[in-house]
Amino acid sequence: MSAIVFDRVVKRYGEFEALSGVSFAVEQGDFFALLGPNGAGKTTLISILGGLAQASSGSVTVMGHDVSADYRPARHAVGIVPQELVFDPFFTVRETLQFQSGYFGIKRNDDWIDEILANLGLTAKAHSNMRQLSGGMKRRVMVAQALVHRPPVIVLDEPTAGVDVELRQTLWAFIQKLNEAGHTIVLTTHYLEEAEALCNRIAMLKQGRLIALEDKATLMKRNKARSVFLRLKPARLPETLQHLLVAERDDGFELKLADPDALPGILLAVQACGLSIRDIDVSKPDLEDIFVETMRGAA
Repeated sequence: MSAIVFDRVVKRYGEFEALSGVSFAVEQGDFFALLGPNGAGKTTLISILGGLAQASSGSVTVMGHDVSADYRPARHAVGIVPQELVFDPFFTVRETLQFQSGYFGIKRNDDWIDEILANLGLTAKAHSNMRQLSGGMKRRVMVAQALVHRPPVIVLDEPTAGVDVELRQTLWAFIQKLNEAGHTIVLTTHYLEEAEALCNRIAMLKQGRLIALEDKATLMKRNKARSVFLRLKPARLPETLQHLLVAERDDGFELKLADPDALPGILLAVQACGLSIRDIDVSKPDLEDIFVETMRGAA
């Protein structure tokens, strides 16, 4: 059984179609990235998953439970960290988490609350009023609220937007531990280095349509374009290599490297012209490169 299944999900707001028949599944145990530019439909999809919006057509299930027809177990199965900071200013941090536990009918949850507070660096703030916290601390409490009922599926919608490095490191260490324990994680982020480092499967949305869905290893191999940057003495590029020239910058030459096996031939061509190599750097595309290329290639 898949952890989440989106089946031909359409969402319309009047004449505007925010989602256009989106279908994909997130498998149990995945660390799944949902990527796309602003306005791609990511938050709309998550809102439907969490019951904050209803699909115009299509269906969504969480751990086999339809989010509309079988909404109670569906809500229990998922914890969502929204982009917005939503909190009750009259509660302390611990009271907030105890209140959230009550939503799910969970009593005597203090041991798990203590563990969450410790792992998110909130122990010292447990008895602080929510309105006294910094924005980063409030973000940590939002994450804690999503985890308080131990959901098998955890959805993080831009969880590290505008927060400090310490929170990112603390959060990802804890979330990775939960993923290793079997929790399914869905992440939306504009920090693509996070998605590249953490996720094993990646989906991309553009204008409400799914344009890519692959495991990370396959996606990273899709674009094999590499480049090699050379600083030469004297600073001139052999005529035989001019067709590979991508750009001249920083007193050097960036050449297209279609295959790593082509590098020895480039170096031989340089030596054959009596040039010496002052510096060399071979680069390969990262997820950001592939994301940009995929977005440009989608109609």
